[in-house]
Amino acid sequence: MAEQEEQSRTAADMEPPVPGQSRTGRAVALARLLHHECTHLLQLYKEKETLLVGLTPEGGRIVCLSPDTQEPGPEGQVQRLHSALRQCLGLLHCVILKEEEEWGELEGDYESMRKNVRQRLEHLLVSTKDLVETEDVTLEVTPDHQCNEETDGAGGIFALKMWTYRVLEELIHWADHAAQTLHALHTEREGTADI
Repeated sequence: MAEQEEQSRTAADMEPPVPGQSRTGRAVALARLLHHECTHLLQLYKEKETLLVGLTPEGGRIVCLSPDTQEPGPEGQVQRLHSALRQCLGLLHCVILKEEEEWGELEGDYESMRKNVRQRLEHLLVSTKDLVETEDVTLEVTPDHQCNEETDGAGGIFALKMWTYRVLEELIHWADHAAQTLHALHTEREGTADI
């Protein structure tokens, strides 16, 4: 079903940002591209880890934001999104670290796409920072995660693989959320939903 959704996206949704676009339009295009690449990364992971086919990782969201007492406007939502994306970048750094500790540095489609996703996520963090940072609001672009998950305990390698799967699903969720949130900001600032 997710594969059908992915195929139904238009080619414009997956193109890199165009130089003539507004800053918000470029950020939306970047988030859509990140979502596409995260989805592809999970697909490559499933192909690589055939043992996981048909399994669904258990557990809720890994990245959680504290609830706001009131509904923030589009800029406040982008600030919250930025915080979630920092946590996602931290989780991705942990995945890379743990996989390299376990299997060394490998070269393949999965590893190349994982690197692309990391770079795209870093770029999106810089973009969201540039969109909403003010004198009163300072945003960081460094990963926000300590990498202290115990994935090597009782479950061993299998637990690490399931945790990696959960992280990749989390990246897909937040990349999609980024595209929606940034589109709302774009609509507010540009007065049009068109990008």
